[in-house]
Amino acid sequence: MAHLLHIDSSIQGEASVSRRLSARAAAAWRAAHPDGTVTYRDLGANPVPHLDATNGSARMVPPEQHTPEQAASWALTQELVGEIKAADTVLLGLPVYNYGAPSSVKAWVDHLIAVGLSVDPETQTGLLGDREFIVLASRGGGYGEGAPREGWDHAEQWLPHGVSLTGLEPRFITAELTLAHVNPAMAELIPLADASLAAAEQAIDELWVPARV
Repeated sequence: MAHLLHIDSSIQGEASVSRRLSARAAAAWRAAHPDGTVTYRDLGANPVPHLDATNGSARMVPPEQHTPEQAASWALTQELVGEIKAADTVLLGLPVYNYGAPSSVKAWVDHLIAVGLSVDPETQTGLLGDREFIVLASRGGGYGEGAPREGWDHAEQWLPHGVSLTGLEPRFITAELTLAHVNPAMAELIPLADASLAAAEQAIDELWVPARV
């Protein structure tokens, strides 16, 4: 039975474009997999703890030597990696905050890097690569070629490298200029914003359409 892991990370609630896109993708996945099951995690509402001096070393110490804090952190890492291992498809809603990924997504990725769980201890190859990983990204500005702030979207640049040790390979579907409707200084960009959102929605709708033969 097919299984979907659906993750959101925006703190914007109903105003979030990345949540809107990830919900559309989840609905499309359900339509294509009517017997499938779904696990949902909301990093925006319930972020996982960041690794710190108390718990972070759990990944470098044998489990039998863990302190209570390390044991709790390691158990959460096992849970998060287990969610991915159980999934055929992973959806991640990824907004851009201050030109980068939300810190909650960085914490999630840090938990995923775990030798023996997501990385083979002998070959150092990733153990999570045999699944779809689709990132529904949104960014308030435009950072593409020729834009005044070209290359400033460090969320989309970083994530493929961040998860590379695990074998996950993200595919991005991105809507940009999402602030055009709320920022008067960007009003002239509204048509471009609308076109970008429509293109992202179309790409989502085509994700699991059966191939014509």
